[in-house]
Amino acid sequence: MNDLTFTIGHEELVIRQRWEVVSIINDILVAVWFIAGSILFFQESTTVIGTWFFLLGSIELLIRPVIRLARRVHLTRIGRARTASESDDDF
Repeated sequence: MNDLTFTIGHEELVIRQRWEVVSIINDILVAVWFIAGSILFFQESTTVIGTWFFLLGSIELLIRPVIRLARRVHLTRIGRARTASESDDDF
């Protein structure tokens, strides 16, 4: 029930534990924005766009707890009973 399956030609792409996958993608984007912003700060002519990339990275950091909250609300909504220790994953 937690899997997403996409058929691509003769192959299937199966994404398991989609909330964890979304969280991992978000973490990668945070790193990309901050690395790009840091690189852009080396040249004075690109510091403004670098600042925007830092802002995007900061927004992505805010999205992380939103993903965790959505995961918990989703688990409650579909009625899966879990103990607190099973659902305290920090992703």
